[in-house]
Amino acid sequence: MDRQKAIVVFSGGQDSTTCMFHAMANYDEVELVTFNYGQRHSTEIEVAKNIAMEQGLKHRILDMSLLGQLSPNALTDHSMDIAEGEGAGVPNTFVPARNMLFLSFASALAYQIGAKTIITGVCETDFSGYPDCRDVFVKSMNVTANLAMDRDFVIETPLMWLDKKETWALADKHGQLDYIRNKTLTCYEGVIGDGCGECPACRLRNAGLEAYLNEKEGQ
Repeated sequence: MDRQKAIVVFSGGQDSTTCMFHAMANYDEVELVTFNYGQRHSTEIEVAKNIAMEQGLKHRILDMSLLGQLSPNALTDHSMDIAEGEGAGVPNTFVPARNMLFLSFASALAYQIGAKTIITGVCETDFSGYPDCRDVFVKSMNVTANLAMDRDFVIETPLMWLDKKETWALADKHGQLDYIRNKTLTCYEGVIGDGCGECPACRLRNAGLEAYLNEKEGQ
C-alpha cells in the first residue's frame, strides 16, 4: 500500500477544497471522491467536477441516492426550508449516517486504489451540531475501517480543530484563498463563491472570511 497516496472526500465546498489543496501539498498522489446523494443542488456535483478537472486530479462520483430515502432532511428533501437547530437539537440539514457511509465507501475505494490516507473536511469547532462531524466519531470509523478491511488506514481531518477564520488562513497558506473564495460552493441556496449571504452556511463562511481578512490587514 502506497503511503504517499491520499483520497479526499470532496464536495466542491470551502472545507473539502481546502483539504484538497492540503493533500496536494503533502502527498505524492491525490484522488477525489464525490458522493451524489440527492443533495439540494446538483450544481455541487458540477462544481466538484470542474475543480477536479482544473487541478488535473482523478475524480470519481459515486451514487449514494439511497440516503435520500432514509429520513427527511432539508438537504435531500427540496420541499423543506433550511432551519437551524434549536437548543440541543441538530439542524434539519443533518443527513443521518451520511459521513458514516461516506467514510465507509471512501475506505473501500482507498483499499481498491492502494491509498493509505482518507482525508475529510469535517470539523468539530464549527460543526453545526452534526454528531458525525465529531473527532470521536471519526476515530471510531478509523478503527472500524481498519478492522473491516485489515488495513492500516489513516482518516485525516485537517480542519477538525479549526474555526472558519483558521480554515481561511490554511487556504491562504497554500496560496489558494482567492480560488476557494470564488470557485467553491458552500451556500445552501446553490450560489457559487460568496453565496447568498443569508443561509447558515454562508453566514458562517463569510464571518470567518471577514475575521481572517481583518486580522491579516492588521498585521
